[in-house]
Amino acid sequence: MKKIPFWKMEGGGNDFVVVDNRGSVIREGDKVRLSRLLLERKFGIGGDQLILVEKSRQAHFKMRIFNPDGSEAEMCGNGARCAARFAYEKGISPRQMEFETRAGIISGEVMNRKARVLLTPPRDLRLDFALNVEGEEIKLSFVNTGVPHVIREVENLEEVEVKEEGRKIRYHPYFQPQGTNVDFVKWDDGICQVRVYERGVEDETLCCGTGA
Repeated sequence: MKKIPFWKMEGGGNDFVVVDNRGSVIREGDKVRLSRLLLERKFGIGGDQLILVEKSRQAHFKMRIFNPDGSEAEMCGNGARCAARFAYEKGISPRQMEFETRAGIISGEVMNRKARVLLTPPRDLRLDFALNVEGEEIKLSFVNTGVPHVIREVENLEEVEVKEEGRKIRYHPYFQPQGTNVDFVKWDDGICQVRVYERGVEDETLCCGTGA
């Protein structure tokens, strides 16, 4: 039994367990197992993702992100903001910083209680293509903003069964082997409303920075 100091942080409704792992308090072989244990909401700390702040040879630090199912994510926008503020508050980085992720080097800045990050340029944009999902032909778009996202425009956003419908698209053979996040979007008088099914969390989350 060993004690692991952690912070519980939240950005935009996404919540994270954040650990300073520069001293390898969580060893490589334990990361998958511990992410499943720590992120479990009834018997663990609970969270959308586990963020480990580690040493980097090319930036101020490295951010590693583990999902509740034990998978490792490339990037998370709100998680990156939390990691940036954590690193600044702990004296790991200056106010303006760069940090390493699996999606590339991210720039961040902390301003009092707020933090902002510059995401990697979006790529692999595919607009308005048709996909057969369990016998239904639906129109989708796709973009990778550090992690893959499918966008489906809907009229009845409030009534969408996000977990059920998102899972069908997330596991569709077209997006394998990496899978995809799924954003259900409604446009209303110039306002974009979004509900998100997050890969790795395997459920709806309250927000998604890379999805937005």
